[in-house]
Amino acid sequence: NGGGSFSISFNCTATIHGPQGTPFQDGIFHLAIRFPTDFPFKPPRIRFTTRVYHPNISSQGDICLDILQDKWSPALTIRTVLLSICSLLTDPNPEHGLENEILQIYRTNKKKYEENAREWTKKYATEDQEKVSQLDDTFPTDESK
Repeated sequence: NGGGSFSISFNCTATIHGPQGTPFQDGIFHLAIRFPTDFPFKPPRIRFTTRVYHPNISSQGDICLDILQDKWSPALTIRTVLLSICSLLTDPNPEHGLENEILQIYRTNKKKYEENAREWTKKYATEDQEKVSQLDDTFPTDESK
């Protein structure tokens, strides 16, 4: 009876619909979720696999959201996290951006930001599978994050 130790981590996907009244409405956005072996004590790693024009979402799909980093709590559910991501789509955080150029446009010309976000949503997040552009390498082999 060799009591060896093991750990299990798993991945799943989620889909969110762009919030109504935003440039993302009518968009369908796919996310990859990786649960660490010490979940729920550590946050899941969540990335968009659909391209999104947003100051708090990197070109690789990484999301700048405090509850996915230092504000994580084991009491949070995945549903709550996904609702927070929808809220971030509705109200970008102008203080912290992952895409500086998009952040500048958001801060200085909100109309242009909304036009660009609407255009990307039509181009990358519609149900027309020919237009859906998935980001490659959802979780790079760099496990240090």
